[in-house]
Amino acid sequence: MPTVILEISLSLDGFAAGANVSALNPMGDGGLRLHDWLFNEPTAADRAILDEVVNKAGAVIVGGVTYHTAIDGVWEGISPFHVPAFVLTSNVPGERAGFSFVTGGIEEALKQAQKIAGDKNVWVMGGVTTIRSFLHAGLFDNLIIHLSPFILGSGQKLFEETGLHPIQLKKEQVVETPLAIHLKFSKA
Repeated sequence: MPTVILEISLSLDGFAAGANVSALNPMGDGGLRLHDWLFNEPTAADRAILDEVVNKAGAVIVGGVTYHTAIDGVWEGISPFHVPAFVLTSNVPGERAGFSFVTGGIEEALKQAQKIAGDKNVWVMGGVTTIRSFLHAGLFDNLIIHLSPFILGSGQKLFEETGLHPIQLKKEQVVETPLAIHLKFSKA
């Protein structure tokens, strides 16, 4: 069975995107800074963290809001992923190469992704609602948080009023770089 990896970047105050997320502002106000570790000044350690996730993935699951605001228009319907991508959405846009649109919920998306992934991992990359849903359902093996050293102040918080039950995690890895602290946890 493939390992299911939840991955997300957060500000120190727990936001995964800024306020006012839209197709023209896909990470919300100030939210692009969450990915400075990846796009602006990545170190070899930053790249290695991401490469491990990407290179071991056999499929990726992405939420509908993330797809519709940050992928579809920006990438012009062309998948930025090197593996099949499954989009959780009720708003199916029509056929797009590299994408399968799943309207049956996270369990259905995971079932399809695991079948395609074979012995490789399933990478769940967000957004907030998708990561929360997988956490709440316990459908994950690892949680990777890229903690950015700034306070965003408003936007979409990952752990705020989620109705999430307590989940015991085990620290697997901590890697510090100038623009992120990369935290990897497994279910205990």
